[in-house]
Amino acid sequence: MKLKDKIILVTGAASGLGAATAVACAREGGDVFLVDRDSAGLDTTSAEVRKLGVRSGSFVGDLGERQVCFDAVNAAIGHFGALDGLCNVAGFTLFHRVCEVTAEDWSKTIAVILSAPFHLSQAAIPELIKRRGSIVNVASSAGIKGTAYTVPYSSAKAGLIHMTKCMAMEFVNEPIRINAVAPGGMLTNIMRGMTFPDGLDRTLIARYAGIRPPADPAEVAHTIVYLLSDATPSLHGAIVSVDGGITAG
Repeated sequence: MKLKDKIILVTGAASGLGAATAVACAREGGDVFLVDRDSAGLDTTSAEVRKLGVRSGSFVGDLGERQVCFDAVNAAIGHFGALDGLCNVAGFTLFHRVCEVTAEDWSKTIAVILSAPFHLSQAAIPELIKRRGSIVNVASSAGIKGTAYTVPYSSAKAGLIHMTKCMAMEFVNEPIRINAVAPGGMLTNIMRGMTFPDGLDRTLIARYAGIRPPADPAEVAHTIVYLLSDATPSLHGAIVSVDGGITAG
């Protein structure tokens, strides 16, 4: 029960890695507050969490807006009276040629993948310091290794990695830990529903697709739980790759 008596906010909790993270936290005894724009998906995850005998709460909103991020954190604290962990999982992937990326695609990608974790962290850090808590950002192997046709996504994930390190340094003297995981491909709805524009060079995509099969989201969720737990007091500013060796060479 690594997270017993801890309260964890998980974004992107309606499906995929976010849902797997919420369930993994609940299995380790943590109470979870679920955030997503998909209310039906949140209901499904909430039901799974409640089966495990822990408390849950939820908030529906688009994290691409700064105020919504603050409202979500305040709702979690208001619901449970405290907050011990923040898991910034929400995200999405689009494939585009550079010259075909629209202003809307660029802005939305940066808003959800990079700006939202920053704004959620801004709102949560004062409470997390009081509770000696933890932030875990979900980056990507695409933020470490160059990837064709995913420039907005990969750039946002690279920014999230550096944001994790910079925040860790700013709060190195405070009782808070800030880390990130960097998964490779995972068997989620994002991957299953992924589409590619016609005429892309698949050999370029193969360079970062990896040799091993995509990971089960539950495996990555276990790593997130480990980073949230008190078992890792010296892990601060770390980027933990869970990518089947994609960035190893």
